[in-house]
Amino acid sequence: MLTSRTFVKRTRAGAVVKVVREHYLRDDIACGAAACRLCPPGTGTGSAPGLEARPSGPASSLCPGPHFLLPDTNLLLHQIDILEDPVIKNVIVLQTVLQEVRHRSAPVYKRIRDVIQNPEKHFYSFTNEHHRETYIEQKRGETSNDRNDRAIRVAVKWYNEHLKKIEDEEKIQVIFLTNDRTNKDKALDEGITAYTCEEYIKSLTANPELVDRLACVSDEGKEIEGGKIIFPEHIPLSKLQQGIKSGIYLQGTYRANRENYLEATVWVHGDAEENKEIIVQGLKHLNRAIHEDVVAVELLPKDEWVGPSSVVLQDDGQNEEDIENEEEKENILKTSTNKDMLRPTGRVVGIIKRNWRPYCGMLSKSQIKEARRHLFTPADRRIPRIRIETRQADTLEGQRIIVAIDGWPRNSRYPNGHFVKNLGSAGDKETETEVLLLEHDVPHQAFSQAVLSFLPKMPWSITEEDMKHREDLRHLNVCSVDPPGCTDIDDALHCREIGNGNLEVGVHIADVSHFIRPGNALDEESVKRGTTVYLCEKRIDMVPELLSSNLCSLRSNVDRLAFSCIWEMNHKAEILKTRFTKSIINSKASLTYAEAQMRIDSATMNDDITTSLRGLNKLAKILKKKRIDNGALTLASPEVRFHMDSETHDPIDLQTKELKETNSMVEEFMLLANISVAQKIYDEFPEFALLRKHPAPPPSNYDILVKAAKSKNLEIKTDSAKALAESLDKAESPTFPYLNTLLRILTTRCMMQAVYFCSGMDSDFHHYGLASPIYTHFTSPIRRYADIIVHRLLAVAIGADSTYPELTDKHKLAEMCKNLNYRHKMAQYAQRASVAFHTQLFFKTKGVVNEDAYILFVRKNAVVVLIPKYGLEGTVFFEEKDKPTPKLEYNSEVPSLTVEDTTLHVFDKVKVNIMLDDSNIQHQKMRMVLVEPKILGNDMRASLSAEASSKDEPEKKKKK
Repeated sequence: MLTSRTFVKRTRAGAVVKVVREHYLRDDIACGAAACRLCPPGTGTGSAPGLEARPSGPASSLCPGPHFLLPDTNLLLHQIDILEDPVIKNVIVLQTVLQEVRHRSAPVYKRIRDVIQNPEKHFYSFTNEHHRETYIEQKRGETSNDRNDRAIRVAVKWYNEHLKKIEDEEKIQVIFLTNDRTNKDKALDEGITAYTCEEYIKSLTANPELVDRLACVSDEGKEIEGGKIIFPEHIPLSKLQQGIKSGIYLQGTYRANRENYLEATVWVHGDAEENKEIIVQGLKHLNRAIHEDVVAVELLPKDEWVGPSSVVLQDDGQNEEDIENEEEKENILKTSTNKDMLRPTGRVVGIIKRNWRPYCGMLSKSQIKEARRHLFTPADRRIPRIRIETRQADTLEGQRIIVAIDGWPRNSRYPNGHFVKNLGSAGDKETETEVLLLEHDVPHQAFSQAVLSFLPKMPWSITEEDMKHREDLRHLNVCSVDPPGCTDIDDALHCREIGNGNLEVGVHIADVSHFIRPGNALDEESVKRGTTVYLCEKRIDMVPELLSSNLCSLRSNVDRLAFSCIWEMNHKAEILKTRFTKSIINSKASLTYAEAQMRIDSATMNDDITTSLRGLNKLAKILKKKRIDNGALTLASPEVRFHMDSETHDPIDLQTKELKETNSMVEEFMLLANISVAQKIYDEFPEFALLRKHPAPPPSNYDILVKAAKSKNLEIKTDSAKALAESLDKAESPTFPYLNTLLRILTTRCMMQAVYFCSGMDSDFHHYGLASPIYTHFTSPIRRYADIIVHRLLAVAIGADSTYPELTDKHKLAEMCKNLNYRHKMAQYAQRASVAFHTQLFFKTKGVVNEDAYILFVRKNAVVVLIPKYGLEGTVFFEEKDKPTPKLEYNSEVPSLTVEDTTLHVFDKVKVNIMLDDSNIQHQKMRMVLVEPKILGNDMRASLSAEASSKDEPEKKKKK
């Protein structure tokens, strides 16, 4: 049956047009109940099995009989944590509800789609808007919201009538769940059984733990009885948008301060040069904004502007009412700001978009006996504490838990939230790894069936069809060189002399894009993950293991599909010809860096693989020299490797990594391949090549490096990468050989982040660190999604594959680059956090360790030191609570810090004691105490402490 909807709308030009939309109604849409014989089979939506014949949900004291649940939109949006719980089954999700959820919250929409796909949950998506008996027209004067509420009630009624016709001794009832009082009253008037979510969940007597997961939706209902108003009201969105247009308010992203909970910065959106960063200070001015929210701020008059405070303030209050204490802290804040550093200052007047996520942390149990209301302290110091209600406080103490925020009333010192999940005991390795992945937003759930369905069926082999468009290079002496234990082998190399006396050199990269086709579920999951994340003991793969460790991994003595970049070079490593081809290879050896080095150095080995390696090594040295002469930087970072106990998997030894010549050999050819491919795809697709650039740092970034070198009578030139590289090479001290490494570590800290970008959206392509005018990533498609896109572009460029619309849409590519840059940054932070956690595990059993250290930075009241043996960095503080403060003199020019009568300079060698401070189980840290030189005046040893974190670069597979 066909019905049509007619409405009029005004065009931009002001004309009025009549729009007629056809709307098809059907009578063959199934109700989804397995016991129903009235509906035609096989017309359900999706592949999920639908509702059970005998609903096996939890026992409810309100509705003891068998029943299905049907929630409205708001309930689904706010109580998704409840609906995801394994206890809740047999739920009907109407099309009306799904469409509204899709418009209002993409994350919740994705979560409910996943639940519908889960066969164990028996959720059924019913297309009520196209069913002849459940579709309704909007009445005159009826809002679309009221029409949708009525459509939901009509569907509930239809279901109850329809299910009565099933010939069964026990009738199945449909229960309508809504938290909307008006909608519930209307449903009851129409004879529908309706409950609020809270009523229904509390009736599940066998599952009391579900009550904790209820979101407190109404802010009013959860306000503290008689609580006084603390915060100003938020201005409604419509007024905010007018204010932003007229310039009264500024829109930006709110970034809370990790060190000081009473201060934040708002990064203003748009291209205006002034007022890019606005400081917000004080509880009322912060006005319930939470880290990463998009907010509207109003600038304060200039005489109220402040500077960033230098004081560290952690929120350790337990008492909600202690607002006087807050005012006292705000006064400390005002006195600690630097008058010369005044910046634009504002206050938050409203929230444009909340960017809340589920937060990991720990319960701070209330002091009141039998209390149900407790404070939750997030692991991320930038997030305020959250008030939750739970009956399981005794069980949850000492556990890492996840909590979601529901709202933040004006009269509550903290936001309200609800308990979502218990992750396990704090300090436990599995739990802490889970927290680390969640807090760095690393997608790490198992690959879904939908994703796995796109993998090749096993046993897999190369077909005649695959051979057609490929060069057969299986006769070549190809080998791979990787770290020990590496199973995801992306690349292999070969080198041989050809008839004219020149050399043929090939870099062969796993052909991942052959297996991952554009737009399917496997492709979408890979782009969402963006990169493989390497933790100290665990690898979170970007692609399923069948590809990463088997079919795409270029293991030895098996045929594998590859994408090859082949050069003809002379013996001076000058490229004479370059060609790219899809190929089939058979690697003759999978070597470690050490094994390859041993072959190169061996006097007795002269087999084909060894000869190939020697040729590659010789060329690599020439290539590296050319690169360095060109101005490429050789920087240092103290990389750490843990040796694990095979039984307990705890770190038993920790040492900095030693790099061999073969590391450099592989790196040179990867860089060369990346540059050759970058040039090719840019020549073919100047508007939509995916490239990688490394911006030159602003000159001020180098101040610390120049001053530090000057204090050791060395000159560092920073006007170009070449000048910097040359002055770093000259900066040697015969009496202090480690100085050069320290300078290179410090130089690394001055650098900008390298980023992916789309060539059509940018004009600066230069890669500063490599001194290359153009660069991309081609050599690691198993572990980086950017390389897969580059493979697709290159395949189209050489006619080996066909294009698709998204590949040639520069706006879509730019959006993708943004996500890839975010994922890479988060992976790097997660890797550092993993190193830091394993370092803490290592020192847990060590007691106090005494080690040599070098001063990297000097602060006003502390020095940052590096311990080369462990690649560990930490801060030695000279001020501590409840301890006498020594006389401190800071000189920013030298830079130096005089403590009592001892002056400490950058790069000074000192001795420190290191120990683990686990007094705060959630934020364990390394403490460092200065032992030499001795500080005179008072015994400072006990009072010098430190927070140390492993800031070294994460352990990488290899540089590419």
